Amino acid sequence: MNFHTRKWVKPEDLNPNGTLFGGSLLRWLDEEAAIYAIVQLGNQRVVTKYISEINFVSASRQGDIIELGITATEFGRTSITLKCEVRNKITRKSILTVDRIVFVNLGEDGLPAPHGQTEIKYVKDQFKGDGIDE
Repeated sequence: MNFHTRKWVKPEDLNPNGTLFGGSLLRWLDEEAAIYAIVQLGNQRVVTKYISEINFVSASRQGDIIELGITATEFGRTSITLKCEVRNKITRKSILTVDRIVFVNLGEDGLPAPHGQTEIKYVKDQFKGDGIDE
């Protein structure tokens, strides 16, 4: 699993118990997963279709640095399924896991459209041969 984004847990992210508010974490996760799906499918028009059970494993507190990890697990004809984990950057302790987030690729008409992708694209491979990484 690749961990792409890091967030610093600030006072405005906390619930009344002094831990990271689950809604904030889910917003960050959905946004990061959408960006991942957009990059994988090469289309900015994707929508969240399904999020499986969300398992909050441990709490995060103010000052923690967390990181969001995502990987593609399945490519459908018009969809992509992702697996996600959020963990503490320093301790590597898991904070949240989601087994399945499904995004649907949309055409210009707003309807599901085939995307033609079958395997994970890695950023390092997308720029080979164009002089950027050489």
